[in-house]
Amino acid sequence: MARVLIVDDSPTEIHKLTDWLEKHGHQVIKASNGADGVALARQEKPDAVLMDIVMPGMNGFQATRQLSKDPETRDIPVLVVTTKDQDTDRIWATRQGARDFLTKPIDEDALISKLDEVLRA
Repeated sequence: MARVLIVDDSPTEIHKLTDWLEKHGHQVIKASNGADGVALARQEKPDAVLMDIVMPGMNGFQATRQLSKDPETRDIPVLVVTTKDQDTDRIWATRQGARDFLTKPIDEDALISKLDEVLRA
């Protein structure tokens, strides 16, 4: 299946998402902040990125923008997974290059379905 980079500062969220992804046959790479996520994406070239927004240092909007502007990573789909659920957050995430947006708490089926969509696109 796919190699998926999870970028989230919550160990609980990383653990939950990792369990779900591995259960569905995906390989997981993890970063706990935006800067490390950008660096790992450049180094590892994952098939997709699950990006939190609210993180210390470089936030998920900034990291998504860097990935979408970089010729080496711009084709990697970024799926925002965040507690932020305003329409402006969705619009801003899309403008930064995110392919889709899920609001926490999410369920396993919704995550896998959206991930499958962005991987097929």
